[in-house]
Amino acid sequence: MSEKLPMIAFTVSVAVMGTAYGVFAARNNWFPHPQITLAMDTLNDMKANWKNDVGLEPTRHLVPSRTPGEAARFIVKDPAKVTPGYTLIAGLSADQDIAPFTVTMYDEKGDQVHQWPINYEDADPDGPRSLNTMLHGMEVMPDGSILAAFDAGNTLARFDTCGIPIWATKGAFHHTISPDGPDGFLGWRDNTITHIDAATGEATPMLSIEDDLIKAGDGQEGIFGIRTFSAGGEAPLTYESDPFHANDVESLPEAYAAVFPQFEAGDLLISLRELNLVAVVGRTTGELKWYQHGPWLKQHDPDWQPDGTITVFDNHTGSQNSRILRVDPKTHKVDTLFAGSEEIPFYSWQRGKHQILPSGNILITEAQHGRVFEVTPAGELVWERDMGWDDDQNLIVTEARHVAPDFFTDGVPSCAVTASANHRMTPRG
Repeated sequence: MSEKLPMIAFTVSVAVMGTAYGVFAARNNWFPHPQITLAMDTLNDMKANWKNDVGLEPTRHLVPSRTPGEAARFIVKDPAKVTPGYTLIAGLSADQDIAPFTVTMYDEKGDQVHQWPINYEDADPDGPRSLNTMLHGMEVMPDGSILAAFDAGNTLARFDTCGIPIWATKGAFHHTISPDGPDGFLGWRDNTITHIDAATGEATPMLSIEDDLIKAGDGQEGIFGIRTFSAGGEAPLTYESDPFHANDVESLPEAYAAVFPQFEAGDLLISLRELNLVAVVGRTTGELKWYQHGPWLKQHDPDWQPDGTITVFDNHTGSQNSRILRVDPKTHKVDTLFAGSEEIPFYSWQRGKHQILPSGNILITEAQHGRVFEVTPAGELVWERDMGWDDDQNLIVTEARHVAPDFFTDGVPSCAVTASANHRMTPRG
């Protein structure tokens, strides 16, 4: 027995040291903890979404309905308060024989008047399957064409009224597209703010978070807060896979410049979700002119407003009640324009858009419930639409956009083509 004691002691020591290292590896994200975590996450994702990835059912794009048993529900509470014009809704297609994604346009009575079939593979034939991407950023033009950015894709594209690509530009564009003057748009390409020429799709890099914004002015490294140094050492901490999660950029329109005297036309309003940061930076310098961390939590879609304020879609993740907030950049004062309640539920733990309409009403995209609705400034429901897939699930809605009755140069878009030539997927039963 005494001869075995050293071996037993050695074995116990190895076990204790291994356990201790495992605890510290998990706590400090040391090898092999990140690799094991990634492998487990990948396995769980494949298990949950294999039907999507082999083309049987678009599980990555389906969310629970708030009203089970009432697919494709549309209710108008007060027709007299509906804002005149058209509403475009972008997301998964309810009819996968037409296209993986669609942008559908409704008139103020709620009737469908046009639909753009959007197939990612038409714009990027050598890229991922369409349903392994997500149509997220969407912008409509007066000629009836659509600009679209795809999360997890590698192409930004402009589609005509029939959903046929006009041009496609390579790059990991994501989340949002917004107007930038009369002939261009802004978007995020990875972590770089990029200008896109509307006619050609030419993409011009402007400002990178890592190379420009962090380094642009004294103290900005601390404000952005990700690139830092480990305590007691000089080695920079490694990046997580998506430490900033940039999800919006919008330039200050010339028409609004007078009500934002602290900024200049063309300055950039940005949103970094993981920092709970909304900020305004100089267009060419990247220097911070204004910023605020919260009270929004995991926010999306900050918008310039013509009264000199900024509105924000506050996901308020974990609360079960999202909010539309308004902040005055001169005073940092924040007030709530609309919040979810029992009477009008509203919660999207991720994604989401909003639009303050000419009437003063608010158009809200509740992405994670596949629902779009309009409320008055007093918080009264005007109408709501569920984008149904089946009795229990809705389609993820990534963007809803209101346009004026006279927005389109040649009237309501039309097209005789109804299906994508390249799309092949087994329809649901």
